[in-house]
Amino acid sequence: MTESNGVQQSRAAQANPMTVPSFKGTLAEGVHVLGGMGNALSIETNTGVVQIDTGPSRGEARKMLAALREITEAPVHSIVYSHGHLGYNNAVNTWLEDSAARGDAAPRVIAHENLVRRWKRYRETEGLQKFFVELQFRLPVGTMTQALELNMPGETFQNALRLGDASRQIQILWAPSETDDALVAWLPKEKLLYGGAAITPSIPNVGTPLRSLRDPVRWADTLDRLAALQPEIVVMEFGPSLEGHEKIQEILLGTAAALRWLRTEVVNRINRGMGVVEILHDLDYPPDLFRVPWMKPIYGCADYIVRDIFRGETGWWDRNPTHLHPAHPDAAGAAVFSALENPGAVLDRARELAEQGETQLALHVVDILALGPGESAEVSEARALKGELCVKLAESADSFVSQSLYVSSGRIVSKGAPKPTGVR
Repeated sequence: MTESNGVQQSRAAQANPMTVPSFKGTLAEGVHVLGGMGNALSIETNTGVVQIDTGPSRGEARKMLAALREITEAPVHSIVYSHGHLGYNNAVNTWLEDSAARGDAAPRVIAHENLVRRWKRYRETEGLQKFFVELQFRLPVGTMTQALELNMPGETFQNALRLGDASRQIQILWAPSETDDALVAWLPKEKLLYGGAAITPSIPNVGTPLRSLRDPVRWADTLDRLAALQPEIVVMEFGPSLEGHEKIQEILLGTAAALRWLRTEVVNRINRGMGVVEILHDLDYPPDLFRVPWMKPIYGCADYIVRDIFRGETGWWDRNPTHLHPAHPDAAGAAVFSALENPGAVLDRARELAEQGETQLALHVVDILALGPGESAEVSEARALKGELCVKLAESADSFVSQSLYVSSGRIVSKGAPKPTGVR
């Protein structure tokens, strides 16, 4: 039987060090983390449960519902989407079906208005989105066979929305950060903030190689606004909650300061005429901003943010005139290959560099052959070596995304493709 994409995405999530919640339980009276993809939140009110995110699959949703029913038999009043990334609300229909089976009124399904535009774009680019999931979560190309599960909300809001009742106020606030449709939930009486995608246990995920632009300064502005709420408990998107006013202020404001430092320093170098790779090798990240526990490059990394700032202020051209109107990759690869008098010397040099620990330089060298035409012995050997080099780079990469892209790319190249293209 073919797995649904919800199950496929759930399996993919299990490989991601930031998608399995490390906390389940009660944070405050009537406020619970019961599973899901990341820290999905259940908030009890006198009118019913407000549920933030519903999980990546039917199986996970049933576990969440079972845990909820051990706590309360109250109906689910509202379902709120924390943001529009795939997987977080694949299982919303399971929750709606459960409410119907219980004879409860249908829950309100709420999201920020930008989520609708995002999901329309995801549907338009569905093949690309599936390929990205396969690369990022190390799934074989072609695994994502079913339609994406995009269950549109019934209600949207722009800046803020109030839920709850007289006994418990819940403020749902727009919090543009990793996405422009992200939101947070603020419980003023409890001083508890559900940070969602805006607050994660690692450096902010700006500039990830497979996604569209994300604005680091806008994210910093959001963190400043959230810090101004003076929360005492913060539920991050993943991992255990943050507790203590001073610690929370240090993390939120420190992260915002790091994002603004990157913006300032990258723009300074852009103005001096430096290219993005030159900037990457010129920056020296201050340890007081970047070598702190909450800025570990678990998922994103500082280099990604540099690239996103650069491409946000410049065009697509990399300053190499060869790339202004390039030949087809196959034709270019054939032309380079035809100029080689001794292809074996390229392989020898690439291996020599690899043995010296210069894996990245070896990758540059082996591409002279690996991007060549056909499946000659030298080209096939080069592609196999490139795959090995990718695995080696994955072992030394900090970011999960970098690790995954090296592993996925190496797997594809080792099978004979010049590079990952997404062709199925």
